[in-house]
Amino acid sequence: MIPLRLISRLDIKGPNVVKGVRLEGLRVVGNPRDLARRYYEQGIDEIIYMDIVASLYGRNNILSVVAEAAEDIFVPLTVGGGMRQVEDIRAALRQGADKVAINTAAIANPGFLSEAAQAFGSQCIVVSIEAKKHGEGQWEALTDNGREVTGKDAVDWAEEAESLGAGEILVTSVDQEGTRKGFDMALLAAIHDRVGIPVIASGGAGTAEHTRAVWEAGCADAVACASVLHYGDYSVPELKRCVHDAGFEVRQ
Repeated sequence: MIPLRLISRLDIKGPNVVKGVRLEGLRVVGNPRDLARRYYEQGIDEIIYMDIVASLYGRNNILSVVAEAAEDIFVPLTVGGGMRQVEDIRAALRQGADKVAINTAAIANPGFLSEAAQAFGSQCIVVSIEAKKHGEGQWEALTDNGREVTGKDAVDWAEEAESLGAGEILVTSVDQEGTRKGFDMALLAAIHDRVGIPVIASGGAGTAEHTRAVWEAGCADAVACASVLHYGDYSVPELKRCVHDAGFEVRQ
């Protein structure tokens, strides 16, 4: 089995890292550079920076944060929020990002994914899916940090995104996000079973056991954590140790 990738997710609003519950009630939890540096020194495998208001305001203020991080943090960096055209992606890569996460613009214009993949390669195109349950075994894909409904089935959209050139799927459960009650395992399994590209689980990590459960179920290839790290419940080594002690390989 491929080693678990443990990712720290930093949701950015203005100059701050913020965290809410179900993408609402945001509160400031720290400085982007300080938190990223801490997780890097602890052994995080990757970092995701998500500008959660970029689509709302039609702008992107996150590139300076990425450029600052790229100076002394040497793990893959993904940047999301406000990626609307090829030039936005090019600018993010120039500032030190390794990958970009696209949600709103991809749903509005699916052809943009193909254009981006052809220009930069599928390996750097991550489709971010914010999924909200609306029936047994059914989830709707939302946009604008969970503010806008789309009418698109999240699982179908994941499969379509892969066919359009996405190299990875970031799946955030809106229902579980920030609750620290565990991941939506059914959602992750439904998407993981339908695509042949890596799936990142996001939304719900509250204990080390939640991270281990995803790996035991085989429903994701990586886990993105926010609250469980931001609030000091666990360190990166503690999360990795829980997975390792269960007999699974982690990246050192």
